[in-house]
Amino acid sequence: MSHEQHDVPPPDPADPAAPSGPPVPPDASHTPGPGEASVPPGLVTAVVNLVDTGPVLLGAYTIAELTAVDAIVDFLEARPSEDELAEAVRSLAARELLLAGSSGEQVQVRGDLGIAVAFQQRARRVLDARTTGTSPGEPWRILLMPQPERICLMVRIDALGVHQIGLYQLDEALRMVLDWLPRGQSADPDPAMDTGALLGDSERAALLTVTEYTAEGSAEIAGESTDLVLARKGGRLHLLTRDPQQRGKLVPGAVEGKDDIRARLESLLV
Repeated sequence: MSHEQHDVPPPDPADPAAPSGPPVPPDASHTPGPGEASVPPGLVTAVVNLVDTGPVLLGAYTIAELTAVDAIVDFLEARPSEDELAEAVRSLAARELLLAGSSGEQVQVRGDLGIAVAFQQRARRVLDARTTGTSPGEPWRILLMPQPERICLMVRIDALGVHQIGLYQLDEALRMVLDWLPRGQSADPDPAMDTGALLGDSERAALLTVTEYTAEGSAEIAGESTDLVLARKGGRLHLLTRDPQQRGKLVPGAVEGKDDIRARLESLLV
């Protein structure tokens, strides 16, 4: 990750997507450390208020572009090569999303990408959901980064590696994830089940990992994580979890439909 400081400008009043209405109170003051985003007063509150009216779409980017501005959690992706990062910086600069800051050690991340940086660096928990058996046009991976205001930064990743980013209400984000996960009539847990064979023969399967993490400057450090596995076979939905005594082993569990899965995910995210 880059160790440059990012100055995220406030929304342009001339932009029709910018929040309107009376001035919002400033956010709590915080002096950013090395590599952290410097967020203008009122930006977070203004964007949160905008998300209250509906989803806020923040554009689509490559992993190299997101890495170049510290807009992705370190441990979720392999770092692109230096050549790929250099090309990403040139691409962002050509689109006027990345400008030189007030000093040689600063850059300014503009527009929707700047908002994505600000909210990514506020998160301290991430849901990483990956699925098999997707159709063309479907994402194969979804990231959710919950915020204190019950909204989420969502990143949808397709087969070409394009990362589509948006801010959503937590309830809406969970609904979208649940509609994308394997579905079916709940299967009874069978302790004798061959979980490897189940996953190999499943019509669609998903691994969901919720990880808590800390940050030191721009570097995120993974902490405790929880895994859930969903697999649909023969129209029936199976749930697998980690064996507390043998973390490398998956054991069958009971799942009581979509509402149960939603409740499990929400309890891990908030």
